[in-house]
Amino acid sequence: MCRLAAQDEARHVAFGIAHLREQISQDPGILSKLANAVRRRHGALRYTAGLNAEVFDALLLVASGGWDPSDLRRGHQNVMRMVREMDEFRQTRMMHLGFGEAEAQELSGLHTRNFM
Repeated sequence: MCRLAAQDEARHVAFGIAHLREQISQDPGILSKLANAVRRRHGALRYTAGLNAEVFDALLLVASGGWDPSDLRRGHQNVMRMVREMDEFRQTRMMHLGFGEAEAQELSGLHTRNFM
């Protein structure tokens, strides 16, 4: 089920990126509008930024597959790798759209607690 959900999400992201690329090719000013929208959203949701402890703990337990300290360490490593990969993927997609590396890094850091 998780694999199918991930495939579905990948299709949505690919469609969104393709649509944005087309719009940006016609109006490059859209990049600044997108960046400002991300910043405004983060400002409005600033208290929900980052990964909250409850979600982190739940992810850690799912990624651990057990309660043994070695399982929990492995789960922690898995969650931290996922967080890094999600950040890298966000930055890559933003640079693919035309954002510079520094701005992509900044905007990626403004994700909310649900990773959006």
